[in-house]
Amino acid sequence: MAQPQFLLQPLSAAICIACYSSTGMAAQQDHDTAQLAPIVVTAQLNNDANGLIIHADPKQPIQPVPATDGADYLQSIPGFNSIKSGGTNGDVTFRGMFGSRIKILSDGTENLGACPARMDAPTSYIQPESYDRISVIKGPQTVQYANTGSAATVIFERTKPQLSKDKNYLGQASVLIGSFGRLDHNIETAVGDEKKYIRLNANRSESNRYEDGDGNTVPSAWKRWNTDLALGWTPDDDTWVELTGGKADGEAEYAGRSMDGSQFARESLGLRFEKKNLSDVIKKIEGQINYSYNDHVMDNFRLRTPPMTHDMTTHKMVANPSEMQVTRRTLNSRLAMTSEWDKLSLITGLDSQQNHHGGNMIMYAMPEKNMPFAINMKFHSYGAFGELTYQLNDAYKLVTGARIDQVKIDALKLNDERKETLPSAFIRLENQYPEHNAKSYIGLGYVERVPDYWELFSTAHGNTGMSKPTFNDLDTEKTLQLDMGYQQEHGAFSLWTSAYAGLVNDFILLSYHNHPTTGMGGHSHGSSFSAGAKNVDAVIAGAEAGIGYQFTDAIQADISTMYAWGEISDNNDPLPQIAPLEGRFNLRYVQDKYSLGLLWRAVAKQDRINLNKGNIVGYDIGESKGFSTLALNATYKVMNDVDLAVGVDNVLDKTYTEHLNKLGVGVDGQVGTEQFNNTGRNYWARISMKF
Repeated sequence: MAQPQFLLQPLSAAICIACYSSTGMAAQQDHDTAQLAPIVVTAQLNNDANGLIIHADPKQPIQPVPATDGADYLQSIPGFNSIKSGGTNGDVTFRGMFGSRIKILSDGTENLGACPARMDAPTSYIQPESYDRISVIKGPQTVQYANTGSAATVIFERTKPQLSKDKNYLGQASVLIGSFGRLDHNIETAVGDEKKYIRLNANRSESNRYEDGDGNTVPSAWKRWNTDLALGWTPDDDTWVELTGGKADGEAEYAGRSMDGSQFARESLGLRFEKKNLSDVIKKIEGQINYSYNDHVMDNFRLRTPPMTHDMTTHKMVANPSEMQVTRRTLNSRLAMTSEWDKLSLITGLDSQQNHHGGNMIMYAMPEKNMPFAINMKFHSYGAFGELTYQLNDAYKLVTGARIDQVKIDALKLNDERKETLPSAFIRLENQYPEHNAKSYIGLGYVERVPDYWELFSTAHGNTGMSKPTFNDLDTEKTLQLDMGYQQEHGAFSLWTSAYAGLVNDFILLSYHNHPTTGMGGHSHGSSFSAGAKNVDAVIAGAEAGIGYQFTDAIQADISTMYAWGEISDNNDPLPQIAPLEGRFNLRYVQDKYSLGLLWRAVAKQDRINLNKGNIVGYDIGESKGFSTLALNATYKVMNDVDLAVGVDNVLDKTYTEHLNKLGVGVDGQVGTEQFNNTGRNYWARISMKF
């Protein structure tokens, strides 16, 4: 894998020089304006909309060890978990929901993965530290984005750099080192003035295989790099135009799959504009168009020893290397207008998405089974939305919205197509209680979701039980969900909670069992343990909550917990692949120059399982054991704008596995029956500087 080398030793040296420079710049800073020590993020983050929307700063270090991708970072936010496959590129879940039920956006656009087994989930193409803010909207409580997520909408976004004649450059750089050969380099820099700028985001990350608490090595090594360039023009305070382009690649070993990812190539182009204050009523018009191309290769021989197969000609066992290339080209567009009249604000807009998926299969020992590259799916959607906010009075705000999506999917390899009209809507009341320093919200949302690529193309059959899917077999999934929350601060005490309950008609459930496979000429060729998708009705509920207390000016603590529950209405069986009850305890000691932190994570056993049922990545194989882990961290402000953070994860070196865990691979190359263990004791250090 070709990788740019400009982020290696030069960046490390530059930060070291900055830290130990004798210029004395830090001493020249006025004591009153000195910045406080940073804090390693381990707890509930800033929120908005009375607690419904969570905001996070991905440029701050988090514990466990700072994130390798989007799914890694989201796990620090209560309600999120990840189905792990190895050391990186896990697949995120929220409140027990998975896949396209979670809308993942980067700078307002969607970049979908290509792998039929979600080896390259959308979050695997996101390097969190290269973004300025992460926003999470819980539940179906927005309609502003195409094909609305029913569980959550997650937005990774970069903000316009603030430059001037006096400050015509800015940036941030960091280096992280850790156990098992972990080494990260990140740099972001912008140069320009009030009218124009150029911004570079570049990063590189790598790690060797890790060891679990028993000292066993787990296949989990990775290498990845990302580079994004933006050219911006701001002719006046009300106008912003930005042209973006990016490239990336990587490779990753997977403990839980029969193949590894040897290529995660990404190319992207985008153009966005924003015009404010067009009139007393029209406050903003914004638009963007984005193109992305993902070229993913998975194989069983570049990063591991290939499995053996029986040669029918020589009657000997021979190596059986194979690989698959899959691609997805996506074109997104969006146009929105914000209008205001007195106490009313209205956002209206149009959006569209087109994506084409293709792939091939190469089996070097059995070339007669090779499949040439071909486009096998075309997806087109067009949507319109309106979202209205009305300030009823000083205490109450009403927010409501509706959208309609027209979707067409062409299944080229099945010579079939389907068309769907998908409505979604919500209404929410937000309250403020100034006398109690409290806020709350309650909202009801409805969303319909068309079966996604993975559910339509990556399963052995649909509702009919046919060995080959009939493309219109699966019904659209329909979710009606109630969301509510409350938060309050009283002196040194604070609390927050978000709860939900929902009815899901035609929930798309994947059931794993043996399916017959065929070889050339349609002859039987054994069987495979694979998934079939079907519709069931379900009920879901759960909550996230936390309390905090400031014991002294220096000592603070908080406790948070999250729980998700689901049940199939048809037979009262549990919904599968839902993470168990989890709690986190944080204790911090914060001073002007340094801070010390402790994170204790406790996870209960999961006995609500549905054997061999799950999603496109994982399925329930049995009950999981509870566990707890302890982590320690410290930060020190070396000088203004230069920070050092260190941490130890899994201090007690425990051996444990998460309930959501892709099965380990057996010695014969087939998927195993046991989950692989998480990382043992892990040391890390991160130094960062702003300029």
